[in-house]
Amino acid sequence: MTRHCPALLVSAPASGQGKTSVTAALARAHARLGRRVRVFKTGPDFLDPMILARASRAPVYQLDAWMGGETDVRARLYDAAGEADLILVEGVMGLFDGAPSSADLAARFGLPVLTVIDGSAMAQTFGAIAHGLATYREDVTVQGVLANRVDSDYHAQLLRESLPPELAWHGTLPRDSVPAKPGGSAIARDNATRPLSLPERHLGLVTADELDDLEARLDALADAIAERSTLTLPDAVPFEPVEPMARTVSLAGVRIAVARDAAFAFIYPANLDVLREAGAKLVFFSPLAGDALPRCDAVWLPGGYPELHLETLSARADLREALHSHVDAGRPLLAECGGLLYALDSLADSEGNTAPMAGLLRGQAAMQPRMAALGMQGVALPEGELRGHSFHYAHAHIDAEPLALATNPNGGPTTEAVYRRKRMTASFMHFYFPSNPDAAARLFLP
Repeated sequence: MTRHCPALLVSAPASGQGKTSVTAALARAHARLGRRVRVFKTGPDFLDPMILARASRAPVYQLDAWMGGETDVRARLYDAAGEADLILVEGVMGLFDGAPSSADLAARFGLPVLTVIDGSAMAQTFGAIAHGLATYREDVTVQGVLANRVDSDYHAQLLRESLPPELAWHGTLPRDSVPAKPGGSAIARDNATRPLSLPERHLGLVTADELDDLEARLDALADAIAERSTLTLPDAVPFEPVEPMARTVSLAGVRIAVARDAAFAFIYPANLDVLREAGAKLVFFSPLAGDALPRCDAVWLPGGYPELHLETLSARADLREALHSHVDAGRPLLAECGGLLYALDSLADSEGNTAPMAGLLRGQAAMQPRMAALGMQGVALPEGELRGHSFHYAHAHIDAEPLALATNPNGGPTTEAVYRRKRMTASFMHFYFPSNPDAAARLFLP
């Protein structure tokens, strides 16, 4: 049965326009009105969804027609339409960038687009950019425009008057720490001097758990957009049901220890769902907090920021010993990106400080000032083909022959190696388990 739900895909002409801030502001503002908001993120991204999950007070999943496949995307939208009053999808890069692009997603699933444009250094040209985005492809519906980083009411007026009449005006977000408008709520006045931007580091936004004032920032964003937008719901979009993917591999009774803290924070909620739906029992532990390796049949060391925690990780001799015993006994272990860096003999941060790591795989790595790899990745493993992505600033010298080499579906230069030692699998590649749930489950099968 078809389900209908108001929906918007929030996109922009380019990265850095403020898509995440606007999506977070809309999510928090609508949630405060008592609306059930479900937010998704286009493409591979760990950091934006952490912020958006806090803003919407609900888990944020990926929508990617290549990494997950069309069936996965359609199923997630259909499920959300059954429980939400509003669906928001944050795009990736610029509206038409990449393959598949945010525009491809909007066209394929009938999602109207809200375009966020940084208006800080323009006036009437704002309208020309909006017009170009709205008319570039006939199969993409740009429903309206929101101006970000606006200086004043007069500036907002110039931007609004530049728009063609067929594009709806969704209001503005100001620059950081602007005074609240007279007559606003007490909450708005309290938040008037709160920063509206979200801090970044080399891989993108700072993780949500690192921002002690994140709730205040989100409330400030919601206050700012509530004062400058009507917050009316967009038109409802029809979403169709799909047949779920058949799964045959069972992990019933299998205990998987999952490292989860600031050093190992990059975990797709959908990956956890795949393991749980296969019957696995997930046990989380924090290497940074000093947690011992839990009793388990398999281990998962996800990506994150181990380079920011060298001293703490290098001091965990007990964890190194436990992981060596685990791997030597032939039990499964998956180390992804930051997990791979921790699995090597040593890691150097961007300042050149070097520390010993777990030594599960012979090799050394060092952080570089420039991006080392970026792009979608697909790889054929003995367990089956898995898709995912790569995004890192580390360069590694690994003394081992790869089990397999991943490839970029768009012909990009990134080609990540996958290494295998007994039942340990290690790679810079972040696997997206819903791309092949059975193959993902086999990685952890004792």
